[in-house]
Amino acid sequence: MTCFRTLAAILVLVGLGSAAPAAQAFDAQAVLEEVDRRMAPATYEMYRKLINIEPDGSRKEFVLYTVKKGEDRMVALFLDPPSERGRSTLRLGENLWLYIPDVGKPIRITSLQSVVGGVFNNADILRLDFATEYTASAAVEADDQYVLDLKARGPAVAYDRLKMWVDRDTHTPVTIEAYAASGMLIKTLHYSSIRDFGDGIVRPAMLQTDSPLYKGYKSVMLFDGIRPREFADEVFTLDYLPKVGELRR
Repeated sequence: MTCFRTLAAILVLVGLGSAAPAAQAFDAQAVLEEVDRRMAPATYEMYRKLINIEPDGSRKEFVLYTVKKGEDRMVALFLDPPSERGRSTLRLGENLWLYIPDVGKPIRITSLQSVVGGVFNNADILRLDFATEYTASAAVEADDQYVLDLKARGPAVAYDRLKMWVDRDTHTPVTIEAYAASGMLIKTLHYSSIRDFGDGIVRPAMLQTDSPLYKGYKSVMLFDGIRPREFADEVFTLDYLPKVGELRR
């Protein structure tokens, strides 16, 4: 009987050892930092079109010229529609401002507000590097994707937690679910249309979002002209907001 028990135990161990695991653990923070590197250079400029689509199919479009330096400095200038032209926004860490021509000094805005309406908020439009705002607490590899659980580094971050699916080949996001501290799903972001922008930048050219809080509404962000470019520190100051348009070549 002892021999049979020993043989049975060996067979169980062999069976367990031969079964391929469904997922493998990885360094979550390293994967997240690689996502940031793949999405854009450390300092760059780009153009974006934002499209808000309402339940009846009506659309409102905005065109923005955007520059970013380092982990937490970004400026965006409205080019269209004509009613918004000349407006600009500045983000320094968790601090955001909106400049409106002929109104006076820039006004403070919050990350959860939206300068364009729709489902995208200011944190989405002026997004910092993921690793700047979140720590990755877990990561597994499932099929052809990594799955990351991200926790906000502080209460000022727009979303308390993110669940991010990352394409294993391109190391770019596929889907992101954004949650409040209560655990409520706020929105889902869908990245698609992988494109080679040149200068080694291969990343999604389209971002779509929807939210259970805004049923029937959808917002789309299209990316173009992403390229490395150096900027002086003065570009990312309140005094420079009226002059952002001078950066365009």
